Amino acid sequence: MKTKPVLGRGLASLIPRPTVPLVGRQDDGVTSDTIANIDVEKIRPNPFQPRADFDRVELDELKRSIQEKGIIQPITVCRVDGEYQLISGERRLRASREAGLSQIPAYIIKIHSREELLELALIENLQRSNLNPIEIAISYKRLTDELNYTIEQVAQKTGKDRSTITNFLRLLKLPESIQAAVRKGDVSAGHARALITIDDPSLQLHMFHKIISKGWSVREVEKAVRESGRSKAHGKTTRRAAGSTSSNALASIEEKLRQKLGTKVEVKDMADGKGHILIEYYSLDDLDRLLDLFATIES
Repeated sequence: MKTKPVLGRGLASLIPRPTVPLVGRQDDGVTSDTIANIDVEKIRPNPFQPRADFDRVELDELKRSIQEKGIIQPITVCRVDGEYQLISGERRLRASREAGLSQIPAYIIKIHSREELLELALIENLQRSNLNPIEIAISYKRLTDELNYTIEQVAQKTGKDRSTITNFLRLLKLPESIQAAVRKGDVSAGHARALITIDDPSLQLHMFHKIISKGWSVREVEKAVRESGRSKAHGKTTRRAAGSTSSNALASIEEKLRQKLGTKVEVKDMADGKGHILIEYYSLDDLDRLLDLFATIES
């Protein structure tokens, strides 16, 4: 049975390694598939690097290790216009710069296309256990957006199921504040997947604030999502039965206020055209956020 090539095999299967390490050797500007020392200032960042979050504590620990023992594992680069394009090893490069190194050992390989560069960068990041779900989603999205790969092609190249890739991509439809919380680890991937099933962004934010303020588990979020779905369906039935134009208008106003304020809002209609607006907040920080928002409206 013929097997399809996948990126999941890892960098070792795609990047040739020299049989004899050339420790201390300076780059001659020609030889590829070799180890050599190169100037740190001539290394360009990888434009396809999906990793945006680097733990400060871990970076400081790596810097101290480099200062004491040097670089144990070379970074990987290719030559571009007399300089070097980073492929893997950005944490090592950043720590080396902070440690004051002027040169760093590197595997120098040939890259034949930007597609190959992106694929190698993707492998290097997806193989790391501490990559957060949003960074993984961005990796897949860059393959589809920048290289015009279909979901099926991404699945073939990464060895992942189509559903797995689709679920990661859906995370990028969440509001920015929720994505940021997933990046920082304040909200788990399980929480995020539960929130994805909600169509209303304001309700997503409402649930998100509950997760933060009350420490809701994934099961509690899933239960709340199911209950909100039943409540919404019941509300629609009630409004249709009433057939009230004013109720529809109030519902529209509520929806607009929810989107603007990012929280639950109820507009109650009373006699003689009077009424009241109920705005919920879920913590003192959330109240401060609303007060700041009202202050911008006043100004």
